[in-house]
Amino acid sequence: MNTSPAEPRRRPGWPWYFVLGCLFGIMLIESEVVSWFRIQEMFRFQSFHMYGIIGTAIVTAALSLALLRWTGVRTLGGEAIAIPAKTLGTGYRYGIGGTLFGIGWALTGACPGPLVALTGSGMTVYAAAALSALAGTWCYGRLRPHLPH
Repeated sequence: MNTSPAEPRRRPGWPWYFVLGCLFGIMLIESEVVSWFRIQEMFRFQSFHMYGIIGTAIVTAALSLALLRWTGVRTLGGEAIAIPAKTLGTGYRYGIGGTLFGIGWALTGACPGPLVALTGSGMTVYAAAALSALAGTWCYGRLRPHLPH
């Protein structure tokens, strides 16, 4: 009887993630999702553009998850794909987190997601914001055990 562990499935290497990330960045730039003017229009309720993109993303994600469940697709580890239930807490931490997020968005003119795409499109000033976002994420990771969760 062979007691050696089963051969793990090979996962795609980093070049595929890099290519997919570049394509996603191109889509963000071409769809004007990263445009400060489009974001301003959204917050002033002057255009449907951003709401349409966000709504399309929500519908696409919902349909994709339904298709994955219906077909019984499993993770690379063999587990069923499931989204754990989220329980919203109460208290000041959501206010503080939302305020910090909003201040960062207001100062940079972009939410954290497309910072790398903006840098890659030639707006190199966003590299400082991307590095600051990474530094903030690292700090949170280090401080998380000591924070009131």
